[in-house]
Amino acid sequence: MSNITFLIGNLNNSGGTERVTTLIANALAEKNYQVSILSLTDGRQPFFELVPSIKTYSLYPEKISFKKNFFGAVWLIRRFVTQNQIDTLVVVDSISCVFTVPALFGLKVKHICWEHFNFNVNLGVKYRDIGRRWAAKYCDYVVTLTKRDKELWEQGIKNIKAKIIPIANPSPFEVQENTPSLDYKTILCVGRLTYQKGFDLLITAWARVAQQVPDWKIVIVGSGEDEQMLKQMAIDYKVDQSIDFVGQQKNMDQFYRKASFFCMSSRFEGLPMVLLEAQSYGLPIVAFDCDTGPAEILADTDSILVPQNNINLFAFSLINLMKNDEKRKLINFKSKEKAKIYQPQSIIQHWTKLLDSF
Repeated sequence: MSNITFLIGNLNNSGGTERVTTLIANALAEKNYQVSILSLTDGRQPFFELVPSIKTYSLYPEKISFKKNFFGAVWLIRRFVTQNQIDTLVVVDSISCVFTVPALFGLKVKHICWEHFNFNVNLGVKYRDIGRRWAAKYCDYVVTLTKRDKELWEQGIKNIKAKIIPIANPSPFEVQENTPSLDYKTILCVGRLTYQKGFDLLITAWARVAQQVPDWKIVIVGSGEDEQMLKQMAIDYKVDQSIDFVGQQKNMDQFYRKASFFCMSSRFEGLPMVLLEAQSYGLPIVAFDCDTGPAEILADTDSILVPQNNINLFAFSLINLMKNDEKRKLINFKSKEKAKIYQPQSIIQHWTKLLDSF
């Protein structure tokens, strides 16, 4: 059985990337694969629970400048893979391929780049573009999160030698016995308080809705660098009384169960885990049709996709969902059916097929 290492930034972090890496690593370990996780920095206190058989390592004990330590990082990765007799290296996030491509040069190690953003987004980091080009040329496989992103890779890179395959992330939640109720009068939103997640767009839309539904509120779960700006924006738009910022939360179940429906205002995504989670609870969803993910996740569910940045239509869609009882019941059933596709037992089959194909 393969000896697999996942290389990640820092397993201590609480984001979707760390969560899904943990889910896949745990599922593989339970199928008796030998699994370890190597953090570039720290990672000694993982945020999400790991199966006991999974070993964790770190390249550096604390945050460093990888520009200054580029060659050191390459050498340490090569030494780790060699000393631990790793068969397969799964690189979580294409940017790290700038280290792993030179590190694995000449070694007989299977090399998989696991992309977690969409191809059109580099978050202002040129190294991510280089990492993607190197991954496409030198890795054995590139795993994208959506079929749409596979197309973007194929359109955006000329010299592709890797096999590019889409494998969606699994939902962290089983399909739940949950029937959303309008009695809660609560719209749930979950995500980091950053530009990407578009909470400023949400607040703008909500300002056009709030007066018409004075007893409704929005609950935003998450923290981030834009928190103060968004709270001030809510005050400026006179909606601070109807928006609850509840910070980062570990127990999400209680929030999904008390939501009437869910909305997502992101400017861009890879594969938005929050939509998978909301679907597992049968929640009706209003989301911007950003690249990539929402269109694939919400297809055939009757949830509402709004053209990107159309704030007026977003606001109208929120009101429409509050008033349309039949539509919500239909979405509840269809969302749970769609959620089955994203259950870990379905997704892990794609991973085992990939790992056993070498």
